[in-house]
Amino acid sequence: MGAFAIDGAKFIQTFGAAISTSTPHLYLSALPFSPARSLVSTHFIHKFANLPQVASGQQQDWSMQQVLRGHVEPVASVAFSPDGKLIVSGSWDKTICIWDAHAGTKIGGSLKGHTLSVLAVAFSPDGKWIVSGSEDKRICIWETHSGSQIHCIEGHSSNVKAVAFSPDGKWIVSGSNDETVCIWDAHTGSQKHCIQGHTAAVNSVAFSPDGKYIVSGSLDKTVCLWDAHTGSQIHVMQGHDNYVYSVAFSPDGKQIVSASRDSTICLWDVHSGSQKGEPFKGHIYGVCSVAFSPDGMWIVSGAMDDTICLWNTHSGSQVCQVKGHKSTVLSVSFSPDSRWITSGSGDNTVCLWDAHAILHVDTPSNGDIDIVSAALSPDGKWIVSGSEDGLVHLWDANSGLKIGGPFEEHTDAVEAVGFSSDGKWIVSGSEDTNICIWDANSNSQIHLIQGHTKGVCTVAFSANAKWVASGSDDATICLWDAQDGSQRHILSGHMGRVNSVTFSPDGKWVVSGSDDKTICLWDVDSGSQVGSPFKGHTAEVWSVAFSPDGRHIVSGSKDCTVCLWDAHAGTQIGGPLRGHIQDVTAVSFSLDGKMIVSGSHDCTICLWNPYTGVQIGCSLQGHAGGVVLVAFSSDGSQLVSCSLDKTIRLWNIGSHDGK
Repeated sequence: MGAFAIDGAKFIQTFGAAISTSTPHLYLSALPFSPARSLVSTHFIHKFANLPQVASGQQQDWSMQQVLRGHVEPVASVAFSPDGKLIVSGSWDKTICIWDAHAGTKIGGSLKGHTLSVLAVAFSPDGKWIVSGSEDKRICIWETHSGSQIHCIEGHSSNVKAVAFSPDGKWIVSGSNDETVCIWDAHTGSQKHCIQGHTAAVNSVAFSPDGKYIVSGSLDKTVCLWDAHTGSQIHVMQGHDNYVYSVAFSPDGKQIVSASRDSTICLWDVHSGSQKGEPFKGHIYGVCSVAFSPDGMWIVSGAMDDTICLWNTHSGSQVCQVKGHKSTVLSVSFSPDSRWITSGSGDNTVCLWDAHAILHVDTPSNGDIDIVSAALSPDGKWIVSGSEDGLVHLWDANSGLKIGGPFEEHTDAVEAVGFSSDGKWIVSGSEDTNICIWDANSNSQIHLIQGHTKGVCTVAFSANAKWVASGSDDATICLWDAQDGSQRHILSGHMGRVNSVTFSPDGKWVVSGSDDKTICLWDVDSGSQVGSPFKGHTAEVWSVAFSPDGRHIVSGSKDCTVCLWDAHAGTQIGGPLRGHIQDVTAVSFSLDGKMIVSGSHDCTICLWNPYTGVQIGCSLQGHAGGVVLVAFSSDGSQLVSCSLDKTIRLWNIGSHDGK
């Protein structure tokens, strides 16, 4: 779904009731009271004169949270349908509700049949059925479309606290207060196995993605792995100090995550049964529910402290913590596209959370992130950012969620960041005069490099990741050995601050842009300047980039123009490209070399045809601050941008919509 469609859905969710009652409310209240950065608002509001205006306190963005009300007692379990269009919820009020995930509205009446609290719900893999487990000791199967009950399964001697379908939809696994894990034929209701091994109530169960294993978590503080075919026990995983409330498999089936009343989350290796790393700590009370994102990169958790947390799966670092529920968060689940999170709570509500919006909510200890530099990984999956507070963060380029960091070493603003060609290393340069090389996966520092006498303004890896180039306020460029951090060359020639450096695709040259209004080309092997400086800009050069074939260089300047140069001749190709009204701070070529993108302090992004110098389409608008990064995605279908407004945006090039 495009960003404009998503924005439109939020517009309807917010104002639909008023508009359906009286169409004029579309103009009297809906448009004027839409958030200032809403795509619907920015696209349409200027087309209508004399609309009411919000004098002060206008909301800037849509709320990240939508509250779904329908239950009258705590919501114990929630789940998305496989296509992401529906949400099912089970409650202590003995009912099951089905919700439209896009509209946030309840579909039909509540499903009634259980005589006591509904403690667990799940969709079948094809979405046609819903299974529920209840305090009445029964497991019921429902038809999703009609809401009719297909059949109920009896066999447990106490509360059924957990249910799940096998990946092929043929089997159902259940966990109960009777300390057993049972496997049932989903169509006939007959029991295949009743597995004994836990010594206390079983709170959570799940099938592995390949259907070969079952994992269970129990009040006996253990996580157990079972053979789904034979029912035999494979591993008993011990590490929690209190009840295990929730378990889940990673999408690749190699890891298990568990949540406990001891306030921690643990990762386990399926093959060995051993704990991976240290427990994730961040919640202050017991963790009731955990789930992996569909790509396995992050974990969501809900807890007794009324909060929802997002975690980096690999590092265990907390991405963010949000509070919206007024009581314990009993259940959490990701949508299949990772765009949404749903939660059920003791406050009787189901909440739908915009995972992209959660990007802008940082942990209480870090506060807001003032991004001043950014770079896109070569595969287009990650963005690294540097901020005023000296920290480096890693983001998922598609979802916008923070997945790594903070990388902590710098003591002043991080003015420049970059990736190695394989995406495994990150380099950062700071006003503190230091350069750091980091391991992107582990968040660990590899080298601390010192040598510049003033702040580092720009950094870049060579294509083979052997060298790092840095430019500084001291007017020099340094070349460093990325493997040991030693200095290879000091390149002197600019008469002012060096704002941008980058290597040619073959790694033989470095190009630089400076406050002295010139662009210089340097030989990497000798450290000597190649030819004379490129002159044409009338103000500071903020950004430079090579074309994919290395034949051309593009530059952006404080003079508001973009210039194209012949890399070998050092001559300007055509006239300056004009379209921005403030400094051009970021430039880049598309992977096929057929487009140039530029970002500016005027908050806009422009696309250019490098052959004709003509702007392609209209300027892309959406950012509320200067643009510090523009880059094409690895498949060329999207742009990613990063701005001083603290946002990261993705743009579909065909439709120019930013999300």
